[in-house]
Amino acid sequence: MPDNGTEKQSASKAGKLKRFEVGDLAVYPAHGVGRIEAIESRVINGESHDFYILKVIENGMVIMIPTWNVESVGLRDVISAKEIPDIYRVMTEKPDINIDNQTWNRRYREYMDKIKTGSLYEVAEVFRDLSLLKHTKDLSFGERKLYDTAQGLLVKELSTAKQSDEKAIAKEIEDLFVPDAK
Repeated sequence: MPDNGTEKQSASKAGKLKRFEVGDLAVYPAHGVGRIEAIESRVINGESHDFYILKVIENGMVIMIPTWNVESVGLRDVISAKEIPDIYRVMTEKPDINIDNQTWNRRYREYMDKIKTGSLYEVAEVFRDLSLLKHTKDLSFGERKLYDTAQGLLVKELSTAKQSDEKAIAKEIEDLFVPDAK
């Protein structure tokens, strides 16, 4: 039997949460940009819950996100066009640490944690660090996968925010790390 105090607390929290509508674009951490396809109610353990049905644009994956759990899973709006220069600035800044002095598995864990935050700024840091590392030595298989993941997340969200072609964005961010382009 549900506790009324908990129900009221959840209802008051839900009033403050980010609300999405069908058709809205949203970013799900580590999966990227998706579109809210529907808002559905499902009965789970005898209780009715509302869910956002998000379809990831990149691969068509469908994710059900409880509407009351948006904040903790990191579902957020696509960055605004005015944030784009900040993302590019992150990619062109010098890293805080010497990435070459860390073991690959420690870097992998740190980068994976950053990607899981869902922050495009963190993803940009991962892409920057791995791009710089790629120019000094071969990336491990895991690092190469992280590089591809970070690049895909960046390209999809930046192209969505800029309303631009993904290939043009991919070339733009790749060119940031070509030695002659600096």
